[in-house]
Amino acid sequence: MGQMLSNEDGEQGEIDVAELQEWYKKFVVECPSGTLFMHEFKRFFGVQDNHEAAEYVESMFKAFDKNGDNTIDFLEYVAALNLVLRGKLEHKLRWTFKMYDKDGNGCIDKVELLEIVDSIYRLKKVCRENTEQRTPLLTPEEVVERIFQLVDENGDGQLSLDEFICGAQKDKWVMKMLQMDVNPGAWMSEQRRKSSLFE
Repeated sequence: MGQMLSNEDGEQGEIDVAELQEWYKKFVVECPSGTLFMHEFKRFFGVQDNHEAAEYVESMFKAFDKNGDNTIDFLEYVAALNLVLRGKLEHKLRWTFKMYDKDGNGCIDKVELLEIVDSIYRLKKVCRENTEQRTPLLTPEEVVERIFQLVDENGDGQLSLDEFICGAQKDKWVMKMLQMDVNPGAWMSEQRRKSSLFE
């Protein structure tokens, strides 16, 4: 038997009670106050001193903060983990689109996408500073141009939600770029692994 949670599309997903209890224990250890603040979220990802990488983490925090109170409570935390770790591809892409659409106008323009891609490149550098990493083959500007060439079907210089989802699902390279850009699940798992080593 599990706890049923609804995502923003109204679909139900089952979370095992033992797993929910484990998430709660970790949440309470990380956030004894019962809420996760932006500075704690940045510390979790190790970007508190890196302004450029912090921009992406701030966007992620705002997307997780469903009620807009500038904190993440346990229910928002569970919903975020459920989406990141178990969510269907389309739901992840919808969440990603919302995070990328900084001005909330329902479209992503090249400036918004470039800010995110650039932040992600910097964040990946911070997160992998102790591992061997190849230099990206494309610059952030080249990534943005290529995504727009492949995804902007009507050529209006903006990506709609439909173009974003369809483009990611049709083109493996676009999917790879978007997945690599918006996969906090891997970082969350790595951070949990690191913190368990020190317990």
